[in-house]
Amino acid sequence: MLSPKPVGRDASARKYDIITALGAFALAGSKHDHRLVLRFITLVTARYNWARNELAVGQREIARLWSVDERTVKREMAKLRGTGWLIVKRQGARGRVTEYGLDLDVILEGTRAQWPNVGPDFDLRMQGPKEPSRVVQMPVRGVAPAPPQEDGTEWALAQAILHAEDAAVYGSWLHNLKRMDRAGGRLTLRAPSRFHGAYVQSHLIERVFTALQAVDADIADVVITD
Repeated sequence: MLSPKPVGRDASARKYDIITALGAFALAGSKHDHRLVLRFITLVTARYNWARNELAVGQREIARLWSVDERTVKREMAKLRGTGWLIVKRQGARGRVTEYGLDLDVILEGTRAQWPNVGPDFDLRMQGPKEPSRVVQMPVRGVAPAPPQEDGTEWALAQAILHAEDAAVYGSWLHNLKRMDRAGGRLTLRAPSRFHGAYVQSHLIERVFTALQAVDADIADVVITD
C-alpha cells in the first residue's frame, strides 16, 4: 500500500492521492457522506500539518471555515473520530485547543474499495510495492523487568511510573520505546515498527504523556516515530 506518511520528493503527489481517495469514497456514498468528507477534506487542506501529523484548530475557527455553528462542529468531529480518521493526540484544556492527528492507515484502508473507481493506474499506485512482513516482537505479558533509571532522563523516570501502573501493558508496548531527542517541551520516542508506533499513538499516548508530565512539567508534546 501507499506509504501512509507523505514524505520524500513524491510527498505532494501522495497528498493529492489521499485526498482523491477520500473524494472517491464520499462520491460512492450517501449525501451525508458527501458533506462530512467535504468538510473533512477542507479542514485538512486548510489546517493540517502533514509533516508533524498535527491538526490543532479551535471549534470556533472550524465553524467559520465550514459555515456552521459550533454544535455542528462538535457533532461532525465526533463522527470523524468514530471513523478512526481523526485521533486525539492531546486533549484541549483552558487556553489550549485539542490537538488531533490523522490515522492515514485507517483512511487508506477505509477508502480502498473505491480506488479502482479512479482508474487502474491509481489503484496500482495506491497498492504500492509489496512490503516484507514486519513482526512486532511482543514480550510475554508481565515479565518485562522494571526499567533502569540510572541515566535520570525524563523518559527513564516516566517508564518507572508506567511499569508500576501496569507491568503487562508496559512490557508489551512501552518498554521498547526509545528516547530519541528533546527539543524544548517536545520529546521524541522511537517505536520498533510503524504498527507499534500507531498503536501507542492511538491507545496509550495519554498515559505516556501523563507519566512524563508527572516527572517533568515542561513536557508539552510527545512524538512517536519509527
